[in-house]
Amino acid sequence: MDQDELAAAQAYVRLLEAARAALSDPDDAPVYLPLLTSPMREADQALRGAGLTGNEDRLFALVRALRPSLSGSGG
Repeated sequence: MDQDELAAAQAYVRLLEAARAALSDPDDAPVYLPLLTSPMREADQALRGAGLTGNEDRLFALVRALRPSLSGSGG
């Protein structure tokens, strides 16, 4: 995994964690959803920089390498 790929995988994980936090309480979600703008922008830029836009298979492989617990296979 090169530096750009690492940055993209990390940005995706941060976005995922922010989205989970923002959506954890449906009553508060409308208040927190605007806070996802920055992590979404960061992830978009990192994906473009790594050439991963539209290549979800590669992105998810990188994310699994970075955070195996996000693969859905336990752990």
